[in-house]
Amino acid sequence: MKILSVLDAVGWGGTKEQAYITAVGLKSLGFDISFALSYDFLAFKEKIKDKVPYYEFEKETPFKRMSFFTYKRLYDIISKNDFDVIFANSPKALDYVRVVYPFLSKKPKIVAFKRSGRKSNFFSKYFKYSVADRIVVVSKKVYQELLEENFLKDKLRLIQSGIDLSRFRKATQEEKITLRKKYNLPLDKFIFVNVANYNPEVKGHIDILKAYKKMEKDNTMLLFVGLLTDKDAVKEAKSLGIKNFLGLGYKEDVEYILRASDAFVLGSRLEGIAGALLQAMASGLVCISTDVGGITEYMKDSVNGFLIKPKDIDAMSKAMEKVLNLDDQTKESIIKNAIATSKEYSVENMLSKYAKLLEELG
Repeated sequence: MKILSVLDAVGWGGTKEQAYITAVGLKSLGFDISFALSYDFLAFKEKIKDKVPYYEFEKETPFKRMSFFTYKRLYDIISKNDFDVIFANSPKALDYVRVVYPFLSKKPKIVAFKRSGRKSNFFSKYFKYSVADRIVVVSKKVYQELLEENFLKDKLRLIQSGIDLSRFRKATQEEKITLRKKYNLPLDKFIFVNVANYNPEVKGHIDILKAYKKMEKDNTMLLFVGLLTDKDAVKEAKSLGIKNFLGLGYKEDVEYILRASDAFVLGSRLEGIAGALLQAMASGLVCISTDVGGITEYMKDSVNGFLIKPKDIDAMSKAMEKVLNLDDQTKESIIKNAIATSKEYSVENMLSKYAKLLEELG
């Protein structure tokens, strides 16, 4: 079975992470899988080099989605390589596939994805998602919501996202010190970290900044990792008068930055399964998160982390203060429970479900 996994744009985030993990895993199981991606996505091409082959179809220009040549290149890739299945990993990737699909002489099976609880309008449901043979939903909560909406329910398949547990683990104190020196992080501060490309309307970055400002102490630091966090987030932090803030921008070695930190804060207003949160839990961080998307499926307040409502800056600030002052016994109990929870979301479990899905389509 030949599979083409289609990605749009160049920013690394949860969707790209899951597409990468899934493709490499399916390749190891014997599936013939390739990517179709942007010419300019250099970081991704470097990451998949010698692991998964790829084709290029999208060029990063302001008018890429209106360019005839973008669609022509994708059409040629699909039609000339006899693919059996197409993974359209995001709504925009599905847009591309949907446009070229009617012109294909051989109609490959299409797998679309619903990675968050964002509602689809009538046009999106019946013109775009209806062309998919299966729609993968990555969280139980979103899956249930879609069933209740009667959203093409015969096509829905629940496959929760997996994390690479070989990458994300708790650091020893000695390792943490070494990593802080490597990244020029202070040895004497309690570090709150967030990992997400800078997108305040979705990821709640400004909510986190405002919450941290309300409780900022000399012995604390707030650290952001992700695209534009070294630019836009730095400007916002400065405008709020935050003293101890650092934006690192995009980093591939995020697992080491997590190990160098003490606590994780997720301020998202919209999520699917929130892979970054699971990675932080696996890394032995005390985690604070908004209760959106599929997060409440696995995070239990005061058991393996702390839950708050989205946009509730006061509650987030109080949670950060609470985490800073946790006694050792409570902290270790929460960390132990968080690590145990993360193990339920293994890549192996996820891949077995994808293999079953592909068998179903075969």
